[in-house]
Amino acid sequence: MHPMKLSKTFLRSAAYERRFLTKNPWDFSMVVWIPLATVLLIWWIFSQTQITDLPIGVIDQDNSPIANTAVRYLEASPTLTVKQLYYSEAEAKAAILQRDIYAIVIIPEDFSRHILSAEPAPLILQVNAQYGTHSGIIQTSVQAVAGTLSAGVEIQRLVKQGMAPSQAAIAYSPIGIQRISLFNAATDYQQFLASTVIPALLHILAMVIGATTIGRELRDKRLGHWYRFISTGHPDLTQTTQNESTSGQILNAVENNQDLSENDQISVSSHANEDMMESANVLVLLFGLLGKYFWPTLAFSIWAMLALWLATPQESVAMSSVLATYAGLILLIMLSFWLGAIFTLGSFSLRMGLSATGFISAPSYAFAGVTFPYIAISDSARHWSDALPLTHYLKLHIAQLQMQAPVAVSLPIVYGLAIATTIAMTLTTLLTKRALAHPERWGAR
Repeated sequence: MHPMKLSKTFLRSAAYERRFLTKNPWDFSMVVWIPLATVLLIWWIFSQTQITDLPIGVIDQDNSPIANTAVRYLEASPTLTVKQLYYSEAEAKAAILQRDIYAIVIIPEDFSRHILSAEPAPLILQVNAQYGTHSGIIQTSVQAVAGTLSAGVEIQRLVKQGMAPSQAAIAYSPIGIQRISLFNAATDYQQFLASTVIPALLHILAMVIGATTIGRELRDKRLGHWYRFISTGHPDLTQTTQNESTSGQILNAVENNQDLSENDQISVSSHANEDMMESANVLVLLFGLLGKYFWPTLAFSIWAMLALWLATPQESVAMSSVLATYAGLILLIMLSFWLGAIFTLGSFSLRMGLSATGFISAPSYAFAGVTFPYIAISDSARHWSDALPLTHYLKLHIAQLQMQAPVAVSLPIVYGLAIATTIAMTLTTLLTKRALAHPERWGAR
């Protein structure tokens, strides 16, 4: 087919979609404003880069100087704040249930006496483990406070026995840990969570747009009208409502005409199918679909650029790494468009398409290995994770933007996403051709 005709097909389809978006503000917002608001809102939510001042409560049953020192150490920890001293466990439990505090530290009676007698003197930490991040940080901080307090008490006791302070420190803890954070050394949750959550949300929105862009043509029985317009330029868009003559509308007329016999309906339907099959051209459909998804692709390309710009403001990331990550994100978004279209065209139902996109895209972040270790999940969950495109993109994203790995490490992921996008695009074209051949199935919600 002549390239000029294909380029006209692309432009007609893009104009068709632009006309629809300008007349439907909700669909326009779904393409433009909602993704933009999502990017900015998520980045604002994680604007506090580190978790500090998690509220805890203390029950001091000892009321000794050592217990007061323990409370001061807890208050001095940057990740904790002692919100209140409680005098009964019931009162503290009520505060935990109301989420006023996330943990309670109990200093038991005879705490100082056990210490002075060189007997075990535990601090009791009761933590709300329902919140995994809060729980982990509180346990680590309280353990650090207990270790510091214990070391001070033990070293002081050894010094009183005549040992030099340096020897007392070595005697108390002969083996120490020198911990070095290789990546995300500052525990920046904005980089850790926000920069990876935003691509996941764009992935979900892109799949929804992919399903609705082609799904509404099926639902409204206008798929034939769209194809005729992109292939011939007729009918005039401004007169389509009055002069609609698609096979889908023929079927509508058949369904509404109670006087036609069943054989007549089958005859008209079959005739419409044959016409559509004869006129449907794969290349025309491919360029028509590219034009139909042109505006969402353009808008999401800008929002993807914004997301990466926010993710790398203070990092000395190589331009090649940024370009590789941007290419991967664009391919992920395009793949999401086509996957949403495939689910809708495969089921001939916009509702089924949206359900499938939600089922696949919504929990995909949980399987991506960002918040839960990939190697710790079960084999079946790992197979499912490997099948999700978001998993592979986030591997690229973290490697390039947060670990600053060489670009060559992530190039196979870019190639894989490109191949998957090409296959999905081809499958979408073939499914659209099949949908054109079955106008009797149009109209499903």
